[in-house]
Amino acid sequence: MYRAGILTVSDRGARGEREDVSGKVIAEMLAGVSIEVAAYDIVPDEEDRIAAKILEFVDLRNLDLVITTGGTGVSPRDVTPDATRRVMDREITGMAEAMRQESARKTPYAMLSRAVAAIRRQSLIINLPGSPNGARENLQAVLPALEHALEKIKGSERECAS
Repeated sequence: MYRAGILTVSDRGARGEREDVSGKVIAEMLAGVSIEVAAYDIVPDEEDRIAAKILEFVDLRNLDLVITTGGTGVSPRDVTPDATRRVMDREITGMAEAMRQESARKTPYAMLSRAVAAIRRQSLIINLPGSPNGARENLQAVLPALEHALEKIKGSERECAS
């Protein structure tokens, strides 16, 4: 079983002014594919705090998967992708493209997403939007490839199915 961390990025959530519905949606979806949520936190939209929490989840807690929710748009305080790029080793552009493509079926605002998917060490990091529906739709878009991606990142030499 893989272990995941959910990091909600929200100024209002970090101040306790907003309930984190997106984090709950993500946790439910991961439970449905047998991924244990081993860590959860909420941080404000501050690049240093986001990067530090990702590093904690990957480098100290050795989590296989880190999913962020929030801070992926074009507002001045939307810095989650910037923090992720700062700590990543390699980017997985196809996952982010698949998420944007799926969202674009429902809203033209999908093109404003700067979300990234990336690898740090042997962990997968995925940025999701902050809205519950956006988080659900984007995670649903990559779920079919999630287990295979985690296996490959961990070094599996199993052949890819055609």
